[in-house]
Amino acid sequence: MVVPGAGEHPLQYNYTFWYSRRTPGRPASTQSYEQNIKQIGSFASVEQFWRFYSHMIRPGDLTGHSDFHLFKEGIKPMWEDDANKMGGKWIIRLRKGLASRCWENLILAMLGEQFMVGEEICGAVVSVRFQEDIISIWNKTASDQATTARIRDTLRRVLNLPPNTIMEYKTHTDSINGGKKRLVLCPWLSFVALNA
Repeated sequence: MVVPGAGEHPLQYNYTFWYSRRTPGRPASTQSYEQNIKQIGSFASVEQFWRFYSHMIRPGDLTGHSDFHLFKEGIKPMWEDDANKMGGKWIIRLRKGLASRCWENLILAMLGEQFMVGEEICGAVVSVRFQEDIISIWNKTASDQATTARIRDTLRRVLNLPPNTIMEYKTHTDSINGGKKRLVLCPWLSFVALNA
């Protein structure tokens, strides 16, 4: 467990950065996915975060099928992790060129506790793909509609999303049980604006 250094500004929770990359077109089993995820490091203070983050490549400079994950320490960025399996994630698809800014805004909001949902946030992911990039924030309890709505609204605000951006909510149970999407679409938000 990481602890803040003397005189450093502690975060409410400790966090771990992870990185993964997979071969496109090849389905990943749980075991191969877990072997593919590499832990970058953990931090407990604002200063420790910046020591990691300032040396990391930005998402916009990654090649296709690469992911950065930032999760609370002790939570793996996997649907099957005990903290994640009853939860879900808000997903936003971005046109190329927006991922670095959106990722930074998202993780700073998460570290700064701007979502104000207590222990409900598990982590965030930025996924770089060939045609688009994807940002998501994971929470513990998919069935808590008030909390998922608060996360959605905060996400929309911190990313400064255009009013017509589409946001999707997908439960991890659906992902585990064959990948069928159960979407909660936000009609006031549209994919077109971020892809225009």
